[in-house]
Amino acid sequence: MALCALPLCLLGLFLAGSCAQHVVTQPPSVSGSPGQTVKLSCSVSGGYSISSYGIGWYQQTPGNPPRYLLYYFSDSSTGRGTGVPDRFSGSASGSVGYLTISGLQAEDDADYYCLTWDNSAKMLTVV
Repeated sequence: MALCALPLCLLGLFLAGSCAQHVVTQPPSVSGSPGQTVKLSCSVSGGYSISSYGIGWYQQTPGNPPRYLLYYFSDSSTGRGTGVPDRFSGSASGSVGYLTISGLQAEDDADYYCLTWDNSAKMLTVV
């Protein structure tokens, strides 16, 4: 039985802080087949540590506003949005945050945004 590939388009954000600008980079797309596990990455420049500031993930399907999925600071500090299944999970290593989607489903075909912040941030610019 053939399975259709599900492109998962990723977009980046820039975080403009009071002293420095952290550039957030995501790969242009990730593909997977139904039932597979995919791992989306979000890399932050400038020596930024995900475990110090955290990372959030949003999902957007055509014609709908972004849906909050989860935030991740550490294995002991994470949380999901209302109704988000536990097959969506977060993790991080240094300056790279990850969103893992287990048991990929057709409805997971969407744009995924990562968002990060720090306490000195004054402005958030979306590209």
